[in-house]
Amino acid sequence: MATVVAAAVALFVLAGCTTGPSLETQGEVTAPPGDSRHLTIGSAGFTESDLLAQMYAALLEEAGYSTKILSVTNREIYEPALESGQIDVVPEYAATFADWLNAKVNGPKAPTVGSPDLAATMTALRGLATPRGLTVLDPGRAVDQNAFAVTDAYATEHGLTTLSDLGAAKLPVRLAAGDECVQRPYCAPGLRETYGIDITAVDPKGVGTTPAKQAVQSGQDQMVLTTTTDATLDEFGLVLLADDKNLQNADYIVPVVNRSRAGSEGVTKALDRLNSVLTTADLANMNEQVDSWRRLPEDVARTYLQQEKLIPAD
Repeated sequence: MATVVAAAVALFVLAGCTTGPSLETQGEVTAPPGDSRHLTIGSAGFTESDLLAQMYAALLEEAGYSTKILSVTNREIYEPALESGQIDVVPEYAATFADWLNAKVNGPKAPTVGSPDLAATMTALRGLATPRGLTVLDPGRAVDQNAFAVTDAYATEHGLTTLSDLGAAKLPVRLAAGDECVQRPYCAPGLRETYGIDITAVDPKGVGTTPAKQAVQSGQDQMVLTTTTDATLDEFGLVLLADDKNLQNADYIVPVVNRSRAGSEGVTKALDRLNSVLTTADLANMNEQVDSWRRLPEDVARTYLQQEKLIPAD
């Protein structure tokens, strides 16, 4: 932990005194994409980000690049480092990153630009990223969105497979979630307005935490806010209800690169190879291997790429 913190602090200091692409230096933004052969890949320090960074590294190494991975848990630190070229590639989430850049550019009260519409979200994201010297590559099939789960027994008893089913059932629902769920449009207000679900209370136990899942498992609450790549639902006897009216934003996984160092066709082709195979279910399975089975992210990532024949077997 100390090494990661030290790296993050050093990166922050360097980022503060490094000049990267900006609106005032359009020449850097419009110059031909760079193709550095030595690339630093950023990870946000949680399991899924570590897995994605490891997969990016392996794919780039297979394409002839040398790589290293730097774990920086704070977007406020790693995004400026990405702009300055101290980090060359990061895995990001389309809608979340679009809203983050929008707030950075237009202020924290700016209307959100991320939406359930992937095409609109990607257009907004690229419009914000390009002037900052960043290139957003194409999204694949994997998405890590907010999601809602109930017990398998509850779903079976009431015939539920979607959130629309739950709304139609007119059941009172106590929701285990973060305290911000009371006001966030994707959470309690959206469930009421979009699906007609009778949210009677929000139990502030956090997003996808063990206490939140235990509260639903025990029947204290009826539903929990988690994510689509949650690896532990089975352990609590929980199943996801499909967001069939697309309440949640399009948080598809996208690689973001520093254009002047890693905007080349070689990098794009190497990372695009993952798009044809990686699914949300694959990510959930890999998360489980790391979080529950205690396997190393690099081992899980390499095994997956070998199984999908994206890199040769050892």
